[in-house]
Amino acid sequence: MGDSANRRLVLGGLGGLALGATAAAHAQPAIRRDLYNGELDYLAREFSGAATRIPARIQIAGASEPGERMAISGHTLSWRTGEPVPGVIIYAYHTDNTGRYDGGPAGTRHARLRGWVRTGADGGYSFTSIKPAPYPDRTMPAHIHYIVLEPGKPPYWIDDVVFDGEFRVDAAYKAKMENRGGNGVTTLTRPEGVWTGVRDIRLERHPA
Repeated sequence: MGDSANRRLVLGGLGGLALGATAAAHAQPAIRRDLYNGELDYLAREFSGAATRIPARIQIAGASEPGERMAISGHTLSWRTGEPVPGVIIYAYHTDNTGRYDGGPAGTRHARLRGWVRTGADGGYSFTSIKPAPYPDRTMPAHIHYIVLEPGKPPYWIDDVVFDGEFRVDAAYKAKMENRGGNGVTTLTRPEGVWTGVRDIRLERHPA
C-alpha cells in the first residue's frame, strides 16, 4: 500500500531549518494550492477543546515498547520572519519497530504510536518514542508523519521526518521532497544510547 493510502487509513495521534538562522528574513513563499486537505478537518475538531492543555513535551512510546529509543525536538518558525511561533499544535505518528501502525483505538483513524504537542513560548517542542521501521514491503524509508495545526487555521501536512543516510533516503528520494514545512531530512546522532534529531518547522503561508 502506498504512503498516501496509509496516511488516509492510519492517521496518527512529530531538521530542516537551523534555529540559528531564525532572525533572518525569508523570501515570501508561494501559497500552496493543495495546502489544506479536508480529510484532516476532524483533527481541528478533536483538538479544539484541549488545545491549551496540550504540553510542549510528551512521551509517545512507553518504556516497554520494543525498539531503540528516540528523541525528536525542534521549533516552529514564522514563514515571514523566521522567528519562533508559540501555540502551534504538531501531531506526530509513526510505525512500530516492525513497520506497522496497527493497534490504535478501536473505531478511530489513529495509529497506535501517536501524540500531539503544542509549542511553548519559545516555539519549541519535543517528544520521545522508539525509532520507527520502514514498511514491511520496503516501499518507504522509516519516517514520522507530521500534521500542523496553527491557531485559527485548518490543519495541513508537512514533509515527513526521514533519517539521513538510512534506507532509501538517497538523492532520488530527496529530489522528490516538496519541502513542506521546511526540510524533513533529519540527521540522527546517538548520545547515551538514544537516537536524537532535530526537525524545525517553517510554517506554511496561508491564504488571506
